[in-house]
Amino acid sequence: MKVILTIIVSYLIGNFSPSYFLGRFFMKKDIRKYGSGNAGTTNALRVFGKKIGILTLALDIAKGVFAVLIGYYLMGEEGRYIGAIFVVLGHNWPVLLKFKGGKGVATSVGVLISLNWKLGLIVLALGIIVIVFTKYVSLGSLVGSFFAPLISLILLGTTRSYLFYTTLILAVSSIFKHRSNIKRLLDGSENKLKF
Repeated sequence: MKVILTIIVSYLIGNFSPSYFLGRFFMKKDIRKYGSGNAGTTNALRVFGKKIGILTLALDIAKGVFAVLIGYYLMGEEGRYIGAIFVVLGHNWPVLLKFKGGKGVATSVGVLISLNWKLGLIVLALGIIVIVFTKYVSLGSLVGSFFAPLISLILLGTTRSYLFYTTLILAVSSIFKHRSNIKRLLDGSENKLKF
């Protein structure tokens, strides 16, 4: 029963989409109808500007942290990882927004920092370095997601850990959600971030 409750609560936390609600409240616009159509931080930044973009980023990270804490409260150590996985799945495929959500990058950052702060900060730094040098947010996100399981393996020295399997699931989810970005990166049509 606690497992089911943790899954449902974490998934519903993930359903809260800052880019959607902030866009609706302040701009009277549905983020999913503008830019890339993605209900995430990068599109919010491009469509609504820096203030809403930064607030979206902060709230997306916060909900990842919150879900891990809730999971721990409901189930203990195992609950942290269940909360981590399902808050990202809820963000990516929110039933409240007809399963049209974001790509889970900012929420994954909050999740990873909560689960293992060293891993979270390394992955975040890696992603930021790639973004700064290439100006491709999607590439930085993909690189961070791809290397997260490997970094967790280096830190813990084993694949037999909840952290490794959680990062593996999040990496697969992120890569799947970025498939259109991967195609654009390969053909050179991906949009760059203007600092």
